[in-house]
Amino acid sequence: MAASGAGDPLDAKRGEAPFPQPQLAQWQKVLPRRRTRNIVTGLGIGALVLALYGYTFYSISQEHFLDELEDEAKAARARALARASGS
Repeated sequence: MAASGAGDPLDAKRGEAPFPQPQLAQWQKVLPRRRTRNIVTGLGIGALVLALYGYTFYSISQEHFLDELEDEAKAARARALARASGS
């Protein structure tokens, strides 16, 4: 059996490609920063999605409110016309 790192591309025990020690140390050093950035990015995207969802609900409720207001205005105009023609 060949010694680890002596031309054997896979680690026989784990079946994975071995990492050189400096590369592994660098990866472990950068991992917490990358994890933090991923969490912040995920929260930012989630906040954007929730903001768009909330804005959609808000604009639909405003549209409904304006439709109701327009209906009331039409009814008031019709009553005013009825009073004017009835006099």
